[in-house]
Amino acid sequence: MTLADKLKEARKNAGLTQVELAEKLCVSRQAITKWESGKGIPDVENLKNIANVLNVSIDFLLDDEGTLDKTIIKEQINLNDYVKDGKLRSKKDAVVYAKYPDADITPLLAKKKSSKGQKVFAELLGILTDAPFGTDEVFNQISDARNAYYLVQEEGKQIFVTVTEDFIESKVMAKEIVGNKFEIGDYKFQKANYKVKKL
Repeated sequence: MTLADKLKEARKNAGLTQVELAEKLCVSRQAITKWESGKGIPDVENLKNIANVLNVSIDFLLDDEGTLDKTIIKEQINLNDYVKDGKLRSKKDAVVYAKYPDADITPLLAKKKSSKGQKVFAELLGILTDAPFGTDEVFNQISDARNAYYLVQEEGKQIFVTVTEDFIESKVMAKEIVGNKFEIGDYKFQKANYKVKKL
């Protein structure tokens, strides 16, 4: 599969038109058309942005042997329609349980990776004030506190699920995640020590 094919398939899996992707990347629609037809290739900066926007790795885009078997499903929800009961710890647990009642559901602890600028700022803040070191990590955890993440095992597939106030997004993983800690995009994840169950 060529870069052009992978770009087109990943864009469609993300539910974006060429125009929408162009707007997110701040390029013309014609540039997207050129890249998807194989008549041109994106530069390094655009390649990074494409990978980020479409939630795929740069390695995936450039590797001729890999195939995208990720499926992304994004559904609107009303969090108030769900009830925290039994062993469900939150309404977001109830959302993912309702979607995957027979699956093995592991909640994930998420932390956004700090940029170099954030790390430098946090160190300066710690030196110049009484602020504790690691302030950048606290800000990153607070900024993402509204989302809940889960790793779901169902029928031989591994699904990465994000639940927000407004939607549930499910992505079938191209490669199985093993181990308790892993990274996806700008985030570090750790498996929680409990499962989502309604018992």
